[in-house]
Amino acid sequence: MSHEIIRQYEYHIWANNRLFDHLKQLPEEVYSSEVQSVFPSVAAVMEHLYVRDEMWLAVITGESTDLVSLVTRLTEEVKGLTASSLEERYNRIADRFRDYMAGVDDLDKVTSITHPRAGSMNAPISGLIQHVVNHGTYHRGNVTAILRQQGHPGVATDYIYFLYSQFN
Repeated sequence: MSHEIIRQYEYHIWANNRLFDHLKQLPEEVYSSEVQSVFPSVAAVMEHLYVRDEMWLAVITGESTDLVSLVTRLTEEVKGLTASSLEERYNRIADRFRDYMAGVDDLDKVTSITHPRAGSMNAPISGLIQHVVNHGTYHRGNVTAILRQQGHPGVATDYIYFLYSQFN
């Protein structure tokens, strides 16, 4: 499973990069324009995704136990950043995830975590990383909906397109 979860995380990086590349081709105001949707803007979705990726890395690595403060601080740090600035942060966290995964002998090892709302549980590291990937997939769909609402197309980020890009 370890090899497959690394591929899944690489998909997450690929999909985020593809989305950022797509956003760069659209008028700049599309990123921060407010709409009536689950999130008020593309920027808000991307900020949320970034903050949660950071939070889950902190959970998985045990770097932070005060997740509420971490999320609050990161949310303030990224609020109002340009897409390019946020993309730079995404690239850095992707590298940190990769470094972490490369340093773990068994990504299927069960670890204990505590979530501020959901409580404590024991789960495999790979399952937590899969959550990060799934969370990203879900919210990239929100971005597509917001883009379409503004009259712009989304970009295909489905896993099958990642596989085609890797194995074709």
